[in-house]
Amino acid sequence: MNLIINTTKRLRKSRFHQMGVFLVSLLVFVWPAEGQQLESYIKEAIMNNPSIQAVEKQYAISTEKISEVNSLPNTQFSAGYMVGKGDMAMMQEGEFSVMQMFPWFGTLATRGKYAAAMADADFLEIEIAKRKVAMALSQSYYRLYEIVKKQQVLDSNIQLLKVYEQLALTSVEVGKASAVSVLRLQMRQNDLIERKLVLEQDYEAELIAFNKIMNRKEVADVAIIDSLAVPEKDIEIDFNNLELHPELAKYEELNKVVSHADALNKKESAPEFGIGMDYMLFNENPNMLMPMVSLSIPIFNKRYKSIARQNKLKYEELDIQKQASQNSLVTQLQSAVRSRNAARISLETHDKNLRQAEQATEILFKNYETGTMDFREVLDVQELQLNIQLNRVEAIGDYFKQMSIINYYIK
Repeated sequence: MNLIINTTKRLRKSRFHQMGVFLVSLLVFVWPAEGQQLESYIKEAIMNNPSIQAVEKQYAISTEKISEVNSLPNTQFSAGYMVGKGDMAMMQEGEFSVMQMFPWFGTLATRGKYAAAMADADFLEIEIAKRKVAMALSQSYYRLYEIVKKQQVLDSNIQLLKVYEQLALTSVEVGKASAVSVLRLQMRQNDLIERKLVLEQDYEAELIAFNKIMNRKEVADVAIIDSLAVPEKDIEIDFNNLELHPELAKYEELNKVVSHADALNKKESAPEFGIGMDYMLFNENPNMLMPMVSLSIPIFNKRYKSIARQNKLKYEELDIQKQASQNSLVTQLQSAVRSRNAARISLETHDKNLRQAEQATEILFKNYETGTMDFREVLDVQELQLNIQLNRVEAIGDYFKQMSIINYYIK
């Protein structure tokens, strides 16, 4: 009997040692290593993500339009030749002409500025897309971390239940417990194994999502950091930094686009002029070369007045859209800060509860040594401890997922 009790004591101490190592590993602060690892994945995703590549192509198109708008209208050529010759000496045999139209002075430069402003607005879309990819990849990474850590928690508790099962078998042999206690412990193990198998499916699905964000053709495994720990102090959030966010900065660029569009409208409402040459062929008289000048005047300019009114309304629309976007950003950032703070509070509560659950386990084992251990209480405490550990992992994951959202707005 003493040999059995000593063996179970060694099993219990070994198990507590393993659990202690596991819990301590969760508390180790390894943010720098995690930051470098995740940063490497983010850089790869930014290089390969198709949504970013699509926005970059749009920016390339906008940049190319600068060359397009700086070109002159097509040069006009015309020619005519008399098929049947008449008897008149002054009869014209043929005529060849060329004409090049020019916009009003400064119009081409204004068009170039308008196209450049459009390109600048599209460039900010690249920055927005990069931030969104970084946020999505970070959140997927932390979800993978949660799943892995939950699997480890389940593994630890399955092993712990096996220790309890051995204790229960020993108690059955000496008449201190019934076989029902052993069956309950075995059923509990089966339940945890089932939950672990479900987590494996969750991991596979999340792994595919992670690889698709990185635009990998093959589903490659991801190196997950061993442990994450919430920093002792949260970074201070300056909501004024939202003014620099590209989602708001793009409205400044769009205002510039409208400003250049208004200037271009004024230029295009001015006359256009052209210069050309007309060469005429005659039967007997000398041929003639005649320079020509053309002028195009927009007499009916309602179109340009309408465009000017549209541009004025566009200014007002952009101001309203910017205010709405700013309100949305502030709300979303405030929500992320609240959720981050809630995750910290939850984590601190779980740490306290976990220490108390460990104390309850110690009491149960002391009772076992005196022959009064109730395995139903053991299962209750074990389930409570398991839920605390899983909730603790979720709290850590939630904290860093919210930080990835905060980083989208303030970095």
